[in-house]
Amino acid sequence: MRRSTCLRSAALLFVAVSLSLGTALADDVAVTVYNSNLGVVSENRTLRFEKGINRLAFRDVPSQIDASSVTFEITTPGKNATILEQNFAFDLVSPAKMYARYIDEAVELIDKEGRLYGGKLLSHGGGAVTLQDGSGRVKIVSLENITEVKFPVLPEGLITRPTLFWLYNSDFSGPLECRVSYQTSGMNWTAEYVGVLNHDETKLDLTGWSSISNTSGKTYKDATLRLIAGDISRVRPAAPRMMRKTLALEEAVAGAGFEEKEFFEYHLYTLPRKVTVADKEIKQISLFEPASTPVEKVYLYQPDRNPRQVKVTVEFRNSREAGLGMPLPAGRIRLFKADDDGAMILLGEDRIRHTPKDEELKVTVGYAFDIAAEEKLIDQVRISSRVDEREWEIELRNHKNEDITISVEKRLYGFWEIIESNYEFLKKDANTVVFEVPVKANSNATLKLKVRFTTK
Repeated sequence: MRRSTCLRSAALLFVAVSLSLGTALADDVAVTVYNSNLGVVSENRTLRFEKGINRLAFRDVPSQIDASSVTFEITTPGKNATILEQNFAFDLVSPAKMYARYIDEAVELIDKEGRLYGGKLLSHGGGAVTLQDGSGRVKIVSLENITEVKFPVLPEGLITRPTLFWLYNSDFSGPLECRVSYQTSGMNWTAEYVGVLNHDETKLDLTGWSSISNTSGKTYKDATLRLIAGDISRVRPAAPRMMRKTLALEEAVAGAGFEEKEFFEYHLYTLPRKVTVADKEIKQISLFEPASTPVEKVYLYQPDRNPRQVKVTVEFRNSREAGLGMPLPAGRIRLFKADDDGAMILLGEDRIRHTPKDEELKVTVGYAFDIAAEEKLIDQVRISSRVDEREWEIELRNHKNEDITISVEKRLYGFWEIIESNYEFLKKDANTVVFEVPVKANSNATLKLKVRFTTK
């Protein structure tokens, strides 16, 4: 039976790791990426232990690893080891740190012409160093012409890459197959959708892509890649890490897309082939096969939000009967339409939430150029100390060469009653009513509305 342990950095650790039976490991590296700046990595490695109490360096971990999340599991049958302590070292070697560690120590500098400058390092900065030679004389050497600096040894505590150091106690010597898992920041993914409307704007061809970014400080070669879609609960860290400035590289990857399934209260997408997730890279992989669905173009006027413009939305149902019926992770959606010569024209873009199957989607495209609207408060009468009446006229002007219908969404607050209206309305909620107003081509229509408000 395997026993897995979680190594926590809050205190010294005393963790017994044992195994009586083991199985072959299917993957060397597995990476699960969340859409909340989080990645969970599981690595299978062969580590060599020496009998007794010794130290082991687990190198090549991401610089943004959460050391308190590390779990360690031995998968070689019949072997036992005890992890006594874990330390995460991330003080990486650099010229500035080498100079800082060698203050008051002897160093040697060589310039372009081969001249040697030696002595005790007193200070560094501003493109120069201050040295004191054996006679006590002090000189300042400009680093502009220096080609080589010699330090006797690498100072203790400086390392070339982030490393986990474990203090362990083992009853044997030899290699062990181990699985190490951990969380890391600097990994994220978002969904990107591209929709293309047909000529008469009644159908939408939809494709979905996952856009995976990695700035964790490590490259994961030939990894099994999984994506989690959903909003998980996380504890806010006391102090966020500073993130490096990175240069992203987009890569469109050919081949099969993700296989999707429900997992707990989320959706899990697994890529059925191995992939390399490189550091400082944005990788794009298809989420699902292109799908086609009927859509409806809707003109929406909301005078309480935008009194001058009419919004254009494209609406469809995420159902199997309509051609979709798949969970759609939150992300950005761009809508295009081909011109007469086939050139794609961007119509607009919006952001959708996590959308289960059989739910409605409303994608905001933009604002109609050839439709104008205007709301006027025509009259306001105080009937009593608790009752007043207000009358509006909403003019809708259609300059298009086609008949349209405009949905007018009016907000009404408090206790209200519509006592006059020249169009039927639908009560959307306690404070919102919607009118469907048809407007002929190159014509106007006016919605007249009289509302009685009552206060307590």
